[in-house]
Amino acid sequence: MKIKTKLTFGVGLLFLMIFSLAAVSGWYVYKLKKDTNNILVANYNTLQYSRNMLLALEDIGIDPVALHTFEDNLDKQNANVTEVGEKDATDLVVKHFAALKKNIEDSSLISPIRKDITELMRLNMEAIERKSDIADETAQKAIVVIAVTGTLCFLIAFILLVNLPSNIADPIKELTESTQEIAAQNYKKRVHFESHSEFGDLAKSFNTMAEKLAEYSESKLEKILKGKKRIEALIDNMHDPVIGIDENRKVLFVNEEALKITGLKKENFVGRQIQDVAMANDLVKDIIQEIVDPNLKKLNASPLKIFADSKESYFEKEVVDINIVPTGETASQFIGQVIMLRNITPFKELDLAKTNFMGTVSHEFKTPISSIKMSLQLLENKQIGELNTEQRNLVAGIKEDTGRLLKITGELLNIAQVESGAIHLNMLPSEIKPILEYAVNANKISAEQKHIGIHVKIDNDISVVMADSEKTAWVLTNLISNAIRYSYENASIVVNVQKEGDRKVRFSVADTGQGIQPQYLTKIFERYFRIPGTKKEGTGLGLSISKEFIEAQGGGIEVQSEFGAGSTFAFTLHAK
Repeated sequence: MKIKTKLTFGVGLLFLMIFSLAAVSGWYVYKLKKDTNNILVANYNTLQYSRNMLLALEDIGIDPVALHTFEDNLDKQNANVTEVGEKDATDLVVKHFAALKKNIEDSSLISPIRKDITELMRLNMEAIERKSDIADETAQKAIVVIAVTGTLCFLIAFILLVNLPSNIADPIKELTESTQEIAAQNYKKRVHFESHSEFGDLAKSFNTMAEKLAEYSESKLEKILKGKKRIEALIDNMHDPVIGIDENRKVLFVNEEALKITGLKKENFVGRQIQDVAMANDLVKDIIQEIVDPNLKKLNASPLKIFADSKESYFEKEVVDINIVPTGETASQFIGQVIMLRNITPFKELDLAKTNFMGTVSHEFKTPISSIKMSLQLLENKQIGELNTEQRNLVAGIKEDTGRLLKITGELLNIAQVESGAIHLNMLPSEIKPILEYAVNANKISAEQKHIGIHVKIDNDISVVMADSEKTAWVLTNLISNAIRYSYENASIVVNVQKEGDRKVRFSVADTGQGIQPQYLTKIFERYFRIPGTKKEGTGLGLSISKEFIEAQGGGIEVQSEFGAGSTFAFTLHAK
């Protein structure tokens, strides 16, 4: 229970008991007053009137005023009848007094009146005695009830006196002692109060403070300084540029490599807001783009090209958020970021060498392969000479392998072009039908061999697309070729061209083949990827090159597939 609730409950209960005691006492005092008033007002007045009438009765024959006095007190008595039998006694006095008034000389009439008044006095004396007993009984009850109520009030007040101060004072005393222990550098001291009271919250805060003080006390300043210098030395001797900033983007540290590539001095870097540094340095501005605007993260995925070590160097940027969990707390807290630039120039040079090698070898292969194809065409010419069946089979096999080599060589040349970043586009308004006819005719023979029909559908309101017709035709040819390769015999392929919105044209190639398993859909456009277990020939480059060609034209490519029911490959280009 909260301390405030305890105090409110205790003081409120005590107030209620005091109020109850006062109410009970007041009630019984009122009753006693009422009982005594009944005696004084009713019975005492009757006795007073009776006494006056007796005195007046004695002087009736002597004092002429006595008769009037008697009559006046008798009238008052008539108005003051309160007891049982008092009315009858009063009426007798009235009756006998009336007879006396008629014959005032008759002294024998005085004796009955005196008896009547004596009876009236007796009735009131008995009433006084009876009402006195009632008042005594009321007083006894009042004593008992007030005593019981007072005892309850005393007990409650005693319980509050014993418990309430200790409930408040004991934790304060313990906290004071614990504070003195902390002041004496005994940081292992802890306090333990009820967790559901204010002292429980105070104990939790106190213990957290003591824990942090203990942590601080146990850590030596010398160790902290050595650790700091060790980390600084480690960062300074790294071969990659490193920049550290706090949660407010203030530069905490920067190593020599970072200073070298930015051309800045340490005093112009450390201790300043990194945005201020970026305003005077374009390289720093490029580095912190995604920190200032996280939406630019994907756009900056390509390596940074920086002139360093007297040559163009390539760096891969990584921004690491630093989060810690403070002592005694559970939620992590962001305290800054570290920007690291990995020098990938050697790998980039190797990759470029590989690309050049692939381009050179592919180009060199193309000439002899073309010569082989020409020689095969001459061998197939009957004017040169007839071939027997075995020779024709050999020529057919060589022709098929030559075609495959030529295709692989073309794909290698394309991938070399893509990797070198030297994709040359000839973006012009291009007729759609010639592109479709080229792609369909290029796959006509292979489709006929499997008895596969290719159905072309074009929306009537589109005829021109903004594209590189050669590369678009290559992509469409590759997609139709894949559809034929993975379709069953006697199947059909649908090539559909339709408008998508107001400014795009969508090309799609749908087959009813075996489809692609869901786990491979995200990898299908990766370079050299082939679906595990497939027996179909291929290099795994066609879809990757298609993706590069379409995206280079400002379009997009996608695949939708249901395993066992077929696939639909589609790409979009800008409409004319």
